[in-house]
Amino acid sequence: MTPAQYVQEKAAASGSSFYYAFLFLPPPRRAAITAFYAFCREVDDVVDDAVDPGVAATKLAWWLSEVSKAYAGQPSHPVMKALMPLAPTYGITQEHLHSVIRGCQMDLEQTRYLDFPNLQRYCHLVAGVVGEVAALIFGQTEAQTTVYAHTLGQALQLTNIIRDVGEDAQRGRIYIPVNELQRFDVKAHEVLKCVPSARFSALMAFQAQRAHGLYEQALDLLPAGERRNQKPGLMMASIYRCLLRQIEREGFPVLERRVRLTPIHKFWLAWKVQALGRL
Repeated sequence: MTPAQYVQEKAAASGSSFYYAFLFLPPPRRAAITAFYAFCREVDDVVDDAVDPGVAATKLAWWLSEVSKAYAGQPSHPVMKALMPLAPTYGITQEHLHSVIRGCQMDLEQTRYLDFPNLQRYCHLVAGVVGEVAALIFGQTEAQTTVYAHTLGQALQLTNIIRDVGEDAQRGRIYIPVNELQRFDVKAHEVLKCVPSARFSALMAFQAQRAHGLYEQALDLLPAGERRNQKPGLMMASIYRCLLRQIEREGFPVLERRVRLTPIHKFWLAWKVQALGRL
């Protein structure tokens, strides 16, 4: 299997909504975003699949070393072999990749966040930086687009957090800020035991409104002249915001099950942005 085939299979197998946005890109940009996304999946899976935190920490340390070696001209992993020929073209730096890894390291070191500013620092590494790299690959031409991409990445991450509350609780993690749990009188043990309540639904509604606000902020930040080349990001915004609204309509059942959109629905949302230029 070639490195290009490896990253393609890694991206496709994830079933992520991001994959649908990649389909509309020209081949060189599609190859770059697929390789970068496969890298993100590799390091994220280290944490999500971890049974022993010590082993996971060792694996992430290996990835830090692998990235450094790759930028010194000695990649060994198929993902890095696929990514490195494309990285200079699209401005993907060693620091970008190290930031993503450091975000995953936070998952091994921290399972609670005292307040939203603390959570934002985590979101910056695992989502904001990812958004910035994606914008570069999509064809960014204006500096302000970096702020748009970072804000959109945070909105997508907050949507993920809302969707995955139950699954994260099974891993002993709560990404909802502690002071907001207290504000809505939701106990950590209720979340960890996946006990739904009206209080929890109110808390989730508050989280959803924050995410909606970030989507609106991101769209306002995108320069008009960049809308065409940033369509893949707008596709992701459309898909994730539709998912968020579906979770809201269903009354935030996220402690009991994962709310999903069908593949055909995701593809239709992506196509609508591609064909009509609107969310």
